[in-house]
Amino acid sequence: MNLYSHPTFDMACQQFDLVADRLAISADDRARLKFPKRSMSVSVPVKMDDGHTQVFAGYRVQHHLTLGPTKGGLRYHPDVTIGEVAALAMWMSWKCALTGLPYGGAKGGVTCDPRKMSMGELERLTRRYTQEMIPFIGPQIDIMAPDVGTNEQTMAWMMDTYSMHAGYTVPSIVTGKPVSLGGSLGRRESTGRGVAYLINRAMDTLGLEASRCTAVVQGFGNVGAVAAHSLARFGVKVIAVGDASGAVMNRRGLDLQRLDAHVRETGQIISFEEGEAVPVETLLETPCDILVPAALERQITSANAGKIQCRIIGEGANGPTTPEADEILTQRKDIFVIPDILCNAGGVVVSYFEWVQDLQSFFWSESEVMDKLFRILEGSFNQTLNLAKKDGISMRLAALTLGIRRLQEAKKIRGLFP
Repeated sequence: MNLYSHPTFDMACQQFDLVADRLAISADDRARLKFPKRSMSVSVPVKMDDGHTQVFAGYRVQHHLTLGPTKGGLRYHPDVTIGEVAALAMWMSWKCALTGLPYGGAKGGVTCDPRKMSMGELERLTRRYTQEMIPFIGPQIDIMAPDVGTNEQTMAWMMDTYSMHAGYTVPSIVTGKPVSLGGSLGRRESTGRGVAYLINRAMDTLGLEASRCTAVVQGFGNVGAVAAHSLARFGVKVIAVGDASGAVMNRRGLDLQRLDAHVRETGQIISFEEGEAVPVETLLETPCDILVPAALERQITSANAGKIQCRIIGEGANGPTTPEADEILTQRKDIFVIPDILCNAGGVVVSYFEWVQDLQSFFWSESEVMDKLFRILEGSFNQTLNLAKKDGISMRLAALTLGIRRLQEAKKIRGLFP
């Protein structure tokens, strides 16, 4: 479908086709499994602070509705396109199926640069986007969550806008919102903690001692920062971190508390005085034990995959590794890859917990939330690892196989409505 023409969507389709070939999925079933159920494109006019009106492009893609309502984040970024959003929605489908959640995948986005917008402009943008999407969203239809460029405040505005339309408070319309509005304890930290938990399981599998391991983290937003702190608590030494502004390294280990304070104060990593500036383009090639790409898609490519020097790659971002790079990494038996649909699944799992708590108006402690999260991740990790070993395939192919096969079986059982 030319509608979704984008390198990231092409990449997601390549991954799907590999599994479809392996499972001998028929052509008819492939089309139903691959292409999104619904795609919405809306114009989002916003009154800017200087008085002029700017129209932004907004999107929402709902990949499938077979297992339940759709679920997925909303990102604000200058490079958002409907093709990228469709790819992210597809990956969310496989992620939810892999972890056993009663959701289909979805994703949304607005093409904008939130760093150049005021809080007032962001609020007006969010409320208008939500209003445009009201016919297509709901607690039993499609539930949004934060993603790149959005946060708890964004979700609070969305919840309020939807609730004003409904005439009563509807906390279950979004997840990742403030705890005071029905958010779940542990939700903000869930993706990063899940990444670190699964990396720790990979270290166990490989016989590595955390206290002797070093880590490099690309991306120091919510996922990357929490993952870095969580790895440090396991005893791992975080030696390099990068973001859009640049990257810093300290072979003795970065002081993450001081780095946090620096980022809060300056909004960037690059000028952190306790680390040596290193080129962003070579950050992923830094020698280490653990590499965590937690930024945007397509960061590990055929150009740098052969230069990566680590034992474990924990994909905190969605789609950080291209199919061409995947082939190279699969041939390199020295690297253990925890694929994105498994590694960063902690966010959607705890979003599911938040949704359940909102529907029941019964809330859990943070320790209960984390215990339930780690149990699900443990089960998914073991199933993926066992299939990879049994069939002699990569962890990514194993994870995708589990997710896609579960959805294929569900569609087969439900049948095709005339």
